[in-house]
Amino acid sequence: MKPTYINQTEISAFGRRLLEDERSAATIEKYTREARRFAAFLGGRAVTKSAVAEWKEAITSSGCSPSTANVRLTALSRFLDFIGRGDCSVKRLRLQRRVFRDDSRSLTRKDYEQLTAAAESLGRERLALLMETICSTGIRVSEVRYITVEAASAGRAEISLKGKIRTILLPGKLCRKLLKYAKKQKIASGEVFLSKSGKSLSRKQIWADMKSVCGAAGVSPSKVFPHNLRHLFALCFYKTCRDVVRLADVLGHSSIDTTRIYLISSGREHVRTLERLGLVS
Repeated sequence: MKPTYINQTEISAFGRRLLEDERSAATIEKYTREARRFAAFLGGRAVTKSAVAEWKEAITSSGCSPSTANVRLTALSRFLDFIGRGDCSVKRLRLQRRVFRDDSRSLTRKDYEQLTAAAESLGRERLALLMETICSTGIRVSEVRYITVEAASAGRAEISLKGKIRTILLPGKLCRKLLKYAKKQKIASGEVFLSKSGKSLSRKQIWADMKSVCGAAGVSPSKVFPHNLRHLFALCFYKTCRDVVRLADVLGHSSIDTTRIYLISSGREHVRTLERLGLVS
């Protein structure tokens, strides 16, 4: 087989293909970034199975978590398929399913309440309402743009993402707060959460805004990122209805296995469960 070399043209074409496949902006950025990293690692060498194996070793020895390593390997495999060198892909790391989460990264209900209270006390009304919106509906940060004045008026939002359309019901109290905020900001229609320049809030900006109130809230920054609000919603929803299939539909998951990941208890909760077994005299 003729040697294959990676150049920027192929990486750009890969990004366009992902866009055509309706992948999210975050996924496109992540996958093309991994392709660039691998190209830099090759340093002009041809793509080979052994080179990919070397890259896998470099990733796994870099200190990143096994799950992160697998995400990066998946991204590279997708790129290798695109350039016709899927034969060079390597296997992902085999992981045993975790039965509890790391407490240092687990956002509790108390943490959430402290974050929203801190945002309000600092006059960060938009941030406080944004966190309440994500946490009370379970939407992804990329779905915030579907929270519109029209959605708040109707009590439901139609979300189109990853080739799927689903309806999210909005709590009545949240709708009233959204409409009150929109009126105050003179937003008559369209997205409720906008930047000062009138543009949609980016994932990076939402992340930074949440991190900025950690100190005032007394919550560790390691726990504070938008997706953890979605995890907290999933835990609270499941504790109320005990229906994982229904939760999967609400979250927009195609696989219940994905939903189960959201329901993993914290290490502290897992220890309490072990202690309740009463197997130590």
